[in-house]
Amino acid sequence: MDIHEYQAKELLSSHGVKIAEGGLAYSPEDAVQRAREIGGHLWVVKAQIHSGARGKAGGIKICKTLDEVATAAENLLGKRLVTHQTGSSGKVCSRLYIEAGTEIARELYFSLLVDRSAERIVMVGSSEGGMEIEELAEKNPEAITKIHIEPAVGLQDFQARQMAFALGLDAEILSHAVKTIRGCYRALRAYDGSMLEINPLVVTKSNELIALDAKISFDDNALFRQQKISELRDKSQEDPREMAAADRGLSYVGLDGDIGCMINGAGLAMATMDMIKLAGGEPANFLDVGGGASPERVEKAFRLVLADQNVKAMLVNIFAGINRCDWIAEGVVQAVKKIDMKLPLIVRLSGTNVEEGRRIIADSGLPIITAETLAEAAEKAVQARNQAVSRGGC
Repeated sequence: MDIHEYQAKELLSSHGVKIAEGGLAYSPEDAVQRAREIGGHLWVVKAQIHSGARGKAGGIKICKTLDEVATAAENLLGKRLVTHQTGSSGKVCSRLYIEAGTEIARELYFSLLVDRSAERIVMVGSSEGGMEIEELAEKNPEAITKIHIEPAVGLQDFQARQMAFALGLDAEILSHAVKTIRGCYRALRAYDGSMLEINPLVVTKSNELIALDAKISFDDNALFRQQKISELRDKSQEDPREMAAADRGLSYVGLDGDIGCMINGAGLAMATMDMIKLAGGEPANFLDVGGGASPERVEKAFRLVLADQNVKAMLVNIFAGINRCDWIAEGVVQAVKKIDMKLPLIVRLSGTNVEEGRRIIADSGLPIITAETLAEAAEKAVQARNQAVSRGGC
């Protein structure tokens, strides 16, 4: 789960990380009022969307007058910003963060993230901030410093100092740098963060260290014990299909094709999508019904998959271990009857109670296409999709 910049800054500030003065705005009038409250003669108007590279998309405006603040807010609110992280659909800006202008002497990069291969948290820093870390890693990898932190011990002061030295910070702000780095680590651990990034972390002309931008991502699986973080979720910034599935305890990923997929297990989902592409098709989505799927749960899954208007055919691919094929088959039959499904449906069942599941499908009298292997199911799904498109004149 991601949160907005202003929310990340509030969390970091509560752990001793210095941020510039700022305030939230939902209208041009709010924006001007926030600028007045901040004072000074320079403000930054920032679109709050769940994406990096906002500046390149025109989502960050530097303003020298209150009229410029009002104009920038008017132009940004309701605007759909497209970045390389949002994809072509972009994200709509519905709130702004008005921040005091900062006199920047140097821009740095700092982040903490979970390194699953090393089973540790890795601290990453560079004296070249303000640019995408992927771009920096490609152009100048030696400028990046990585320090792994042992979870059982936690971040040590010597490691924080080591990172501060790697960032090229002066001795007079070394203690502040250590405090900032330790504050970031405490925030990541306290809130079950999976990634924390400050880009840029700036040294001002008055030799202060300020987090000028902030991004934190959280482990969805830990939200049950992070009520404070759960309440920061902005569903308008997430795929509505994925949110609808998550609210019903289902895992859904939206894609760009036109073959809907209902599967159990992430590994099987990957294999199914690969087989669909190998057969010449493109998956529109995949929904993981998980273990112990009841007929009612299967019906909910059907509705979510078919809610995507791009879907021209649907493939159900279940390998039943904890699940049972007869449960899935009952759910499929129930869903097709209740939804009055018009699209071609391909079902492949394997595993526990497979014979009973296939019998339920066969005895239903519904026009369900069955398959015994994954390859056969993928080929039939692509064929059915092609026929549906041909009939529709697409």
